[in-house]
Amino acid sequence: MVVVVAVGQPLTLWWRTSRAKGSFPYCKRDSIRLRVRPARSVLVEAEARAAPTLRVRDVDDGSVKVQIYQGGDRTDDLQAEARAMARSANASVYSPQLLVGKYGSRPVKVIRRTLKILIALGSFGLKLLVDQRNGVLNQNKRLRAAELRRIFTRLGPTFVKLGQGLSTRPDVCPPEYLEELSELQDALPTFPDTEAFSCIERELELPLDSVFSSISPSPIAAASLGQVYKAQLKYSGQVVAVKVQRPGIEEAIGLDFYLIRGLGFFINKYVDVITTDVVALIDEFARRVYQELNYVQEGQNARRFKKLYADKEEVLVPDIFWDYTSGKVLTMEWVDGVKLNEQDAIERQGLKVLDLVNTGIQCSLRQLLEYGYFHADPHPGNLLATPEGKLAFLDFGMMSETPEEARFAIIGHVVHMVNRDYEAMARDYYALDFLSPDVDVSPIVPALRDFFDDALNSTVSELNFKTLVDGLGAVLYQYPFNVPAYYALILRSLTVLEGLALYADPNFKVLAASYPYFAKRLLTDPNPYLRDALIELLFKDGKFRWNRLENLLIQGKKDRDFSAKDALQPVLKLLLGSDGEELRTLVIKEAVRVTEAFIWGTVIDTYNSLPNFMRALVVNGNATGPLVMSIAEQESMIELRDQVFRIWGLLRSSESFDPALLQPILQVLQQPEARNLGERVIGGITQRLAARLLQQVLRVPTTASASTL
Repeated sequence: MVVVVAVGQPLTLWWRTSRAKGSFPYCKRDSIRLRVRPARSVLVEAEARAAPTLRVRDVDDGSVKVQIYQGGDRTDDLQAEARAMARSANASVYSPQLLVGKYGSRPVKVIRRTLKILIALGSFGLKLLVDQRNGVLNQNKRLRAAELRRIFTRLGPTFVKLGQGLSTRPDVCPPEYLEELSELQDALPTFPDTEAFSCIERELELPLDSVFSSISPSPIAAASLGQVYKAQLKYSGQVVAVKVQRPGIEEAIGLDFYLIRGLGFFINKYVDVITTDVVALIDEFARRVYQELNYVQEGQNARRFKKLYADKEEVLVPDIFWDYTSGKVLTMEWVDGVKLNEQDAIERQGLKVLDLVNTGIQCSLRQLLEYGYFHADPHPGNLLATPEGKLAFLDFGMMSETPEEARFAIIGHVVHMVNRDYEAMARDYYALDFLSPDVDVSPIVPALRDFFDDALNSTVSELNFKTLVDGLGAVLYQYPFNVPAYYALILRSLTVLEGLALYADPNFKVLAASYPYFAKRLLTDPNPYLRDALIELLFKDGKFRWNRLENLLIQGKKDRDFSAKDALQPVLKLLLGSDGEELRTLVIKEAVRVTEAFIWGTVIDTYNSLPNFMRALVVNGNATGPLVMSIAEQESMIELRDQVFRIWGLLRSSESFDPALLQPILQVLQQPEARNLGERVIGGITQRLAARLLQQVLRVPTTASASTL
């Protein structure tokens, strides 16, 4: 029996079965097969995005429940999103000019708020000063950290956001402060439930009981800008999370940003130590916070994030329910999980924190360097470990983007760091938009050399990310750098992930975990900037560094998306391109060297396999064996040959390797440029072998005893 369903509306099917629970291969039970066919879409965009969601659940009485919802026809979904956007049309947008106009004429309110902030923070600073003079600063860290958390909470949402940012900066705050401030992530005071429920009805223009069949009487969590309830949708039974915005929050954060912006102007004018445009950073942060106030924007962020990154099965992004979303109410799929910093709870589920953190790092690298659209607020409250072992991302209010040029420049920067090419590292700061083009980078080079020559005594992969950030920070403060907002958010994202990993493993290194991704991108990305970076990494002083290629392949293979085919094709295109003459010259020299290594390596192996009496006849008194070359040179040739064999083995052992991938290479080699390249290689090999043979014929026997190889 076949059931064909054209999906356009939520649908539930039931049937009974005698088969064991959990066995549902290919949507088939006994003699019943379910086929899901998306309904034909009216809109082209909706048709392109069609993706029916199928969920299957065994029920205790032996029956099976199949739910199909948010159907293949996404027209309704798009229309629901449009209605949600209409409901959020009056959402506030950050405007410094509007804040000046609003609060510039209200000096009493501004002075009152200023005094409240100064008294709260000033009294805290005074207590720290007293602790230091009494020699009890370290003993009172826990006490003062809890006090600072309470101060931030009393001062309201803006300072809660500030505290959340500090809670992810182990390079700024000691552990006691990190632990206390981390409670600001979801353990904040709540506002009355009656106000929250009234807000839901007002925003959705529907009675509460017509939307939800049940809703938790009190919040499950309270964040800086809102609080979250657990509910069940009436129309489908779907369990959802409902986030409701705090009342009066726009007024509170608007006044605070007006004051903080004034402080930024003061710092820019009178504090010479800080060279970054503080006002610009404040404006960027304020713009992000105001975007968080528009929950429809957050829903759109979540949808975009899911489209880009939830293609990986280990990453989970909740769905948005647009019909029940507005500027101040957000309804999304409920996710069961444990916060990523709750190691014991995660391990009780049979999961490993480091596996989840590594998933987060790989996803973050894709966010930062592949698509450039990234989650800018990845504190532990926004990262959950699900019982299935997936990493769930929550709270998409604060997002940011890495400019395309900067994405490639960051990868190139890592290559230059590995090569200790500090001049190139300094020039990278132009592409990263750290420096204006008229700034001379030559004074920066010695500062980079002083730091990295010391830090890179071990390999780059063994560097602690915090050490790297601290060292670069020291350099940035000495010179006229203007750190873009996206860069600070990138550092924050990776620092948070490394901090989470360090709880589970004190020896964890973010850079080591990132290496496979960087290696894969360098080997497979056809972007010209990365191609040049790869050449810089592989060639030095006119010689090909086979050990670097071998290491890149070893690391690249650890990335599940690595493809041997992709690693070969871009190199060939570059080699045979119109601007590849310099590379062709290097490749010809290396091809001659490798061919010579294969030929003479075979001769040496053949010699070593001969019986001793035959070796004596062959060497004819030559102390180094059958060839006129030193033992060290012979060993170098054998090592080169074996290294090439190992690299070929790495390519062949790739999951994506297929002998058919060599066919395009053969086709390329038939092109005139390739034939010319081959002729030059053969000519070089012939000359090299002729010179070696002439040495053999004219060699002068030595009196030293022959030695085996």
